[in-house]
Amino acid sequence: MVQQLPAIIVVTPLITSFLIFALGRRYQKAAYYPALAGLVGAFGCAVVILFSVLEIGVIDYRLGGWPPPWGIAYRIDHLNAVMLVLISFLSLLAAIHAQKSVERELPGRTTLFWALYLLLITGLLGICITGDLFNLFVLLEVASLAGYALIAMGEDGALYASFRYIIIGTIGASFYLLGVGYLYIATGSLNMADLARLLPDLYSSKTILVGFAFILVGLGIKMALFPLHLWLPDAYTYAPSAVSAVVAPLMTKVMAYVTIRVLFTVFQAQFSITLFHITDMMIWLGVLAILFGALMALSQNDFKRMLCYVIVAEIGYIIGGIGVANVTAVKGALFHIVNDALMMACLFFVAGQVVYRKNGRCIDDFEGLFRTMPVTAAVFTVGALAVIGVPPTCGFFSKWYLLLGGIEAKAWGFVAALFICTLINIALFFRIFDQGLFTHALVPASAGAGSSRNEAPLTMLLPASVLAMVIVLVGIFNQVIVNQLIGFMIPSGF
Repeated sequence: MVQQLPAIIVVTPLITSFLIFALGRRYQKAAYYPALAGLVGAFGCAVVILFSVLEIGVIDYRLGGWPPPWGIAYRIDHLNAVMLVLISFLSLLAAIHAQKSVERELPGRTTLFWALYLLLITGLLGICITGDLFNLFVLLEVASLAGYALIAMGEDGALYASFRYIIIGTIGASFYLLGVGYLYIATGSLNMADLARLLPDLYSSKTILVGFAFILVGLGIKMALFPLHLWLPDAYTYAPSAVSAVVAPLMTKVMAYVTIRVLFTVFQAQFSITLFHITDMMIWLGVLAILFGALMALSQNDFKRMLCYVIVAEIGYIIGGIGVANVTAVKGALFHIVNDALMMACLFFVAGQVVYRKNGRCIDDFEGLFRTMPVTAAVFTVGALAVIGVPPTCGFFSKWYLLLGGIEAKAWGFVAALFICTLINIALFFRIFDQGLFTHALVPASAGAGSSRNEAPLTMLLPASVLAMVIVLVGIFNQVIVNQLIGFMIPSGF
């Protein structure tokens, strides 16, 4: 059974999605429970796969027994094993957190929601586990199409946001597919390991260079890398709370994973670092993304939109760290993929809880949050401090590696951007602390109904609290994680 887990982890949410859709018209209220079972199964598979990789090393799985490059192969190393656990863990917590908000925000559409939710997770898991570039495209479109539909279920403005996301996302997917086509023309192979063997002799080929450029631009669009981010703020802001809580933390991080896989597995590190200096450009793209995202976030009054621009800045951290291209910075970038997914999920959980209780998500809606929703406020505090980079939260340690890597490489623009963004994040979140903690802080609890506690439901508080604890625990045990996991995720060539 263990040998079949690479296939089972993708098939489980896929079959569950079909099952939910088939049974949902008659048993609509029960759709949540098979969805939860499918996500629990995927998470269990991911954990077993991770421990297997830690014990025996890289796992190769051939679909249908066909050997690569003719058949599709799943190849799992430390990098994508960690991504599988991250995706399945956050999607499970987000599903538990979403139960009440889906019933309130999407009445009559819960079956469709959970079927699409499982398809989204199927696509994300498949993207990370596949070792075939075209199979990756297929799974990317599975995840994207499910994401488009889920976002379109949101409030006024969601349909337009989803339509724009479809147009821009299709352009990104087309760029990626064109790039893969160019690589196939030159090599006759789509298998990542086979391409890694064939490509070094073809690095000077214009066909390969054009294919590489198409792939990177396509992934940049999908990742919302500045200035290709225009689809993201509206899409994640107007999406239902339950959708934002899973799509916003995961989609961009999975695309960052794919970028790393293409840069340093399909192509060797020397191609981007020494031959064509792609990483030098990535540093400055990261700097611009950090500064633009931070400044735009500071100008927002809508909490979800503010978080969307924080994501743009955080993608800048990851891309800039990859661009610095030394072991320390790449460790920080890889660690930050994990940490940022946890932090963004935590804060979008908070957004969902505030929307659920206060029917709003503006900064003003956080007024008196520490008095009326103390557990939610505590979770928000952990997430905010992690984004700022305050120890012992996980956000501090990945940023520390990025900072050290930037200093080591004398990438002073990147180092300056890290410091500036940290200062902006302090201002960004402390205005919410001021609204939630100090506004009307001297009003007695009996002064009015607005002072009484009105906490979110337990099904929301529990996963949010678990995630806040994980953020702290990942920070406390950062050395163990870096030494036992992140260190093994560093691509060859560094």
